[in-house]
Amino acid sequence: MTNLDRTGARSPGFTEVDLRNYGQVVDVFLGLEDRHNGFDAVVHLAAIPAPGHAPDAATFENNMQSTYNVFQAARRAGIKKIVYASSETVLGLPFDVDPPYIPVDEDYPARPESTYSLVKHLEEQMAIQLTRWDPELSITGLRFSNVMDPEDYEEFPSFDHDATLRKWNLWGYIDGRDGAQAVARALAHGKPGFEAFIIANEDTVMSRSSASLAAEVFPDVKVVKELGEHETMLSIDKAKRLLGYAPEHTWRTYHSNRTTPTED
Repeated sequence: MTNLDRTGARSPGFTEVDLRNYGQVVDVFLGLEDRHNGFDAVVHLAAIPAPGHAPDAATFENNMQSTYNVFQAARRAGIKKIVYASSETVLGLPFDVDPPYIPVDEDYPARPESTYSLVKHLEEQMAIQLTRWDPELSITGLRFSNVMDPEDYEEFPSFDHDATLRKWNLWGYIDGRDGAQAVARALAHGKPGFEAFIIANEDTVMSRSSASLAAEVFPDVKVVKELGEHETMLSIDKAKRLLGYAPEHTWRTYHSNRTTPTED
């Protein structure tokens, strides 16, 4: 495995590449000195990671150009399997306009509400066309929810006092370790064509029930299935069914392990 990026620790597994430079990308995909003779698959996660991190035009230029270069260079190098980070934002985040239904899923048209999200939508459209051009090509877009590490779980109980604090993504999140699982499963799945999958945890960031949250904050939105006590409202049914995706980590276990009483 080789990590390609502009920054990283110097090691045999890291190569400094500017993904905005097509020549660099196609060159390194074809081979690099004595390190490798090409790749079987590409996982593309590099990007300005969210709205507001850079001016809109810079976000568009950096993210769109990088993804085009990765996709096109992979095709030129004969790589037939690509997994990349799409985003939950294409679902209509921050849901200032109500979602069409709850739980949201991959079935309704994209609703980008920011330049960052617009790029993610355009990347998906590009993937659809590239896989049409090349029927052997597999591109999987993982619509990751808000990625969290275990240390972020300290803050989660504070969300409970105001249900609107995290309504912007229907109280969703994804543990980074389960995000990595989704990548591995997408690589193993890798059927020709394009598929998009919502990748979130099975639960929400809240202690309250999912049904009560939906009723309070989105009273006019139809709930299309009976929600489990803390069930995610970012549907992962498709990822479970087609990828075998099964989240293993939750903030609830983290806090439960920290508060378990010990005997004197």
